[in-house]
Amino acid sequence: MTSLAMIRHGPTAWTEENRIQGHSDIPLSAGGRDMVCGWRVPPDLAAYDWVSSPLSRARETAVLLSGKQPAVEPRLKEMNYGEWEGLRLADLRSELGDEMAANEARGLDFRPPGGESPRQLQDRLRPWLAEVAARGRPTLVVAHHGVLRALVSLATGWTLTGRPPEKLQWAAAHTFRLDDNGGVSAERLNISLDKT
Repeated sequence: MTSLAMIRHGPTAWTEENRIQGHSDIPLSAGGRDMVCGWRVPPDLAAYDWVSSPLSRARETAVLLSGKQPAVEPRLKEMNYGEWEGLRLADLRSELGDEMAANEARGLDFRPPGGESPRQLQDRLRPWLAEVAARGRPTLVVAHHGVLRALVSLATGWTLTGRPPEKLQWAAAHTFRLDDNGGVSAERLNISLDKT
C-alpha cells in the first residue's frame, strides 16, 4: 500500500466571489496567501514527495507550504467547467432552474456545457494513481476541490449525489491508501493544518 495525501489550494479572488474556477488559471489572492502561510503540514506528511496541479493557485500553495518547487502533474488540474468558468453557481441555479437541478442530480455524470464530468475527471486521475502506486513512494498532492471530491468518491463509493460521507474542510490534509493497482481507500479526512 502507498500513502497519498491531498491538500486543496488556498483561496483566490474567484473563490472569494464564489466564482467557478475550473481550468482557469486564477492565482491565490492576498488573503489566500495569508491563509496558506498560517497552515502547518504535519511533519510526517511534509516528508512525502510533493506534486501539484499545474495551475498557479495550487503550485503557489505547494511552494508556500513546502518551501520548494513541487513536481507538476497536468492530470491533477481541476475539473473543466467549460462555459461556466467565471460564473457563480448560485446564478446558474437561478437562471437554469430545473435544468440545472437535473444536471446536478446526475452526480458523477453532471457535466457543464463544454466541460467534463466528475467521472471523466476520475478517468483522468486513475492512470496517475496507478503510476504513484507502482512507484510506491508516499506522495502529497496540492490540487483542487474537484480532485479531492473525485478521490473521496473513488475511495468511498460516494456518487456525488447528496452530501459527502464527511464534510471536507478547507484548511486540512486528507490521507488515502493506494493498493498495488492504484485503487483508493480513505485513511483519514480533515487533518487540521491550523498552527494552533
